[in-house]
Amino acid sequence: MIDLVTKLVLKPLAKALYRPTIEGLENVPRKGGVILASNHMSFVDSVVIPLAAPRQVFFLAKAEYFTGTGLKGAVSRFFFTHVINAVPVERGSVRAATASLDEGLEILTSGRAFGIYPEGTRSLDGRLYRGKTGVAWLALTAGVPVVPVALEGPQHILPVGKRIPRLHKISVKFGEPLRFDELHGQARSAKARRQVTDEVMAAIQALSGQESAEQYNESPKAA
Repeated sequence: MIDLVTKLVLKPLAKALYRPTIEGLENVPRKGGVILASNHMSFVDSVVIPLAAPRQVFFLAKAEYFTGTGLKGAVSRFFFTHVINAVPVERGSVRAATASLDEGLEILTSGRAFGIYPEGTRSLDGRLYRGKTGVAWLALTAGVPVVPVALEGPQHILPVGKRIPRLHKISVKFGEPLRFDELHGQARSAKARRQVTDEVMAAIQALSGQESAEQYNESPKAA
């Protein structure tokens, strides 16, 4: 019942408020495992993509969002569970990072769509940073296509440091699926993972028009 309300009320209301421009819906496979690899501009990116996509998209979110108490905790659980289809994971260590990839792999092998930000964290200066190779490991291990996604506008809805969303027009572009059948099974190869990741990031950059930073991003705290 809750999911039905989210689908029939909350999502149409959000679309009416933010009037997203959506391109390339035909590029998203309607069935089977698929990775939606996007640039990362804002915390609300994980809301925008599920609103725009033609099928359910699952993301990973830190476990703390699901364990809060009181009204704030209840609202957080509802939002991450029913609005953005988030799966809770622990973060902060190599073991946690591996567990996150395993969760993503389970989502893909069960035939669902998995959203990921290869940059790892939000871009604070608007540039597109070098991708981390987890996206390639998932694609090569699961043998699924990668759909590049470019977002524009979410960074103005909830700028870093702000708590109250603003109204701003959003653009979402879904690119043509990238397939790496010739490299399937080579997930352990650092060279193959780097090649796939660079191709994914090049496709995202072509859609978004962002300047390439040619380096890995730092966390918002470090910045």
